[in-house]
Parts: sequence; structure tokens; C-alpha cells
Amino acid sequence: MKAEDRYLKFVRWSDEDHAYIGYCPDLFPWGGVCHGASEDAAYRKLRMLVQEEVKELAEGGQELPASNTRPMRDAVLV
Repeated sequence: MKAEDRYLKFVRWSDEDHAYIGYCPDLFPWGGVCHGASEDAAYRKLRMLVQEEVKELAEGGQELPASNTRPMRDAVLV
């Protein structure tokens, strides 16, 4: 597993921006860090940004942030 694989990455549509926005809360807690015309384009950009951030932190001798964000689990109907 690569170090960047530890981090939750997701893309969602923004009506306000009329674009797909990419998020990685553990590395970029301030919100969306990229956008794209398609979900795939935004996710490719997001993956590249996460890879670059992990590389820069490692090269700078900094410890990688903990990967605390988890996707929600499916609700179990009772």
C-alpha cells in the first residue's frame, strides 16, 4: 500500500460552482482542493494533489497526518 492510499478521497458535485469538487479532509481540512468538468477528471486531479502533498511532507522530514476520516457505513434497516 502506498502512503497516499491511507487517506479518504472523494468527489462531489457543487451546484454553486457548477463543477465536481475533490476533497481529502485529512490532508486538506479547509475544503475542496480541485475541480473538474467530470467526476473522473476531478478525481484524477485530487489523486495527483494527494500524491504531491505526501511526497512533499516526506521530503521535508515531516510526519504524515493521521488518517482519521472514514467513509460512512451503510445503515442497517431494522
